[in-house]
Amino acid sequence: MRSEAASMLAQAELKPTRQRMAVIDGLAASERPVTAQALHAQLSRGEHGPGLATVYRTLQAMAQAGLARTFVAREGEQAYKLCEPKHHHHLICERCGAVVEIPSCEVESWASSVAAKRGFVVRSHQADIYGLCARCSSGG
Repeated sequence: MRSEAASMLAQAELKPTRQRMAVIDGLAASERPVTAQALHAQLSRGEHGPGLATVYRTLQAMAQAGLARTFVAREGEQAYKLCEPKHHHHLICERCGAVVEIPSCEVESWASSVAAKRGFVVRSHQADIYGLCARCSSGG
């Protein structure tokens, strides 16, 4: 993951410092979006974890570069999830907060069809689908 984290930081035009690499590793380890405070608390358990300001700045820079996506956490605070920089969509579990990426090709034809029926030409779109993941819907 180290070389992948360094590559992601280079893509975002950020120097691959130890603290920033820790932020990416922490995001990559979570299947759910995580708040800056929660990520900071998780990373602070280790020796020489990044400061809260560094966590915030790194998450914001990654979101601006398209490497992380922001979601609203249950507390109303922003939460972050490491994402592919290419266009995609999400399935979001309303119970456990799990987020699954959907390739955009699975949504593109539907979005174009819906728009065309109403006389629109799609220039851009964003689709997040909320529901229950398999584990939560089966009561597990």
